[in-house]
Amino acid sequence: MGSFCGWCGVHSGPDTPQQTIDRMLDDCRGSTATDCTTNCGERGAIGVCEGLYTTSHYLGDGIRVVITGSPTWDDRAVAEIAKQHGDAAALARAYRDYGKDLLARLHGPFALAVLDGDTALVAIDRIGIHSLSYARGDGVFVFSTSTGSVARHPKITRQIDPQAIFNYVYFYDIPSPGTVYRNVGKLLPAQYVHYRNGALEKGFYWQLHYGDNKRASFQSKRRELHDILRQCVASSASGGPVATFLSGGTDSSTVTGFLAELQDESVDTYSIGFGAEGFDEMEYARLAAKRYAASAHEYYLKPDDVLESIPLIAGTYDEPFANESAVPTYFCARQAARDGVRIMLAGDGGDEIFGGNERYAKQLVFEHYDRVPRFLRKGLVEPIAGGIPGGEAIMPVRKLRSYIRQASIPLPERMESYNFIYRQPLGEMFHPDFISTVDPDMPAAMLREVYASADAGHTVNRMLHLDMKFTLADNDLRKVSRMCEAAGIEVRYPLLDEALVEFSGQLPVNYKVRGRRLRWFFKEALKDFLPREIITKSKHGFGLPFGIWAMTHEPLRELVDDTLDKFGERGYLQPSYIRNIRNLHAREHATYFGKMIWVMLILELWLQTHTDG
Repeated sequence: MGSFCGWCGVHSGPDTPQQTIDRMLDDCRGSTATDCTTNCGERGAIGVCEGLYTTSHYLGDGIRVVITGSPTWDDRAVAEIAKQHGDAAALARAYRDYGKDLLARLHGPFALAVLDGDTALVAIDRIGIHSLSYARGDGVFVFSTSTGSVARHPKITRQIDPQAIFNYVYFYDIPSPGTVYRNVGKLLPAQYVHYRNGALEKGFYWQLHYGDNKRASFQSKRRELHDILRQCVASSASGGPVATFLSGGTDSSTVTGFLAELQDESVDTYSIGFGAEGFDEMEYARLAAKRYAASAHEYYLKPDDVLESIPLIAGTYDEPFANESAVPTYFCARQAARDGVRIMLAGDGGDEIFGGNERYAKQLVFEHYDRVPRFLRKGLVEPIAGGIPGGEAIMPVRKLRSYIRQASIPLPERMESYNFIYRQPLGEMFHPDFISTVDPDMPAAMLREVYASADAGHTVNRMLHLDMKFTLADNDLRKVSRMCEAAGIEVRYPLLDEALVEFSGQLPVNYKVRGRRLRWFFKEALKDFLPREIITKSKHGFGLPFGIWAMTHEPLRELVDDTLDKFGERGYLQPSYIRNIRNLHAREHATYFGKMIWVMLILELWLQTHTDG
């Protein structure tokens, strides 16, 4: 993504302002940065690196501004300035005219900062495609597109936050508003921070409204969906040529299909396969490529590729990040880059706006239990289910007991009932000295806060709102954007265009999840456009057979063994827990327990790369 950093306030310390901004730039420049520029003054500084994404800055009339991404304005005068003089000049004009209210007029993917004397405004886009971290020190406000860059400022403590490590083990990433460093924060989607007189004002300038009880004509909404999809893909493909990620799923196939309609030449698609049973979905990618007469490019991932990518992942992400599908994402993008591709369209977002994740239907089944009168649940169903001798050995009774146990957990915590953290007492998993320094309930509290803040009343829309933040902004977008950048690819997300997101919010709930049918409306509206096999296939995802390869590939197994031995000395997890996970991985379920192996492996290598020494 675009890279910038800076601060406002009084600079002090052994280094000059120029030395400080140069050091901050070292952490945020990224692998594709080509030209870096700095501007230092008495009470502020900005550093900017040009890379794959347009990043522009402006200095004039006492203010400094910087903005990266592909922003658009709904103010005609400001939009004209952007066209004639660039995005930074437009931002400066909008700030003079509207102050922080400029954000309501700004659209598209972006991250920005405005310095006005000792006042600063920072913000990111509505969806969270871009990210930005910040901190307040002694008389200074520091910001950057890289978390590590913020912690490089002399007035910010570069100290690992134990709570962040706990949150990482829970989520496999470190969700905003936290970061891996103490006292460094990260913006949430559509959030701004306004620093004035030494105080921080935080707020949101936009929120998606869900029309829980909307009624709609299927045919009119179907036509509207096709029109919006065509516009979103066309907008994302501007400035091409472009290629597409093609997994063979609903979303990547949709993007590929509309792009094929819009351009005369065949679409270049890039797909990843796996030589492991149960993981490969190349057949569906081939179906889509054939349907849209695409020029298909395939790459089959090998264990040696995983071995090669692990140091890259540990070094590229500015915080520990353990979504293992970063590996196939990187190799897919790298193959495209080697073919001369510079822009790729990704299909991320469809499940989170149209209701495509299996847990949405599953959680509705559990919600039915709450509608049973309490006197029946507590006075009849639960005593009978719990009182049958040997019930755990009787399949219907065991299933009923499991259903009651899960249904008794309120949402959204119920969605995490299979989390590794809940498989044993915390004292058996974490070292006592470590667990005494954290709040074990914080991850659940974060989930509850976002779930409750949704501008929606229906369970499905609240879950969608939750996933827009935790699954999409904190995880999937970070995964794809960072790996594409590492490969030298600019990635765009047509299904996360604001027009499509807002359209989805106004669909009736049963257009999203209808009984056990996921994405009902989307699939019905595109059933003549997408291959039937893709519409009807069960959801698979972009998984990696790491757990299997970590047992069968000797160099990979050696790396895991050596790294986990070192990780056991960190004092985060109990050595006995690490040994148990390794034994379960080897003897019971390589894929399932391989996920926790990956979480520990990446954390240890990230710490070695970014903090040790």
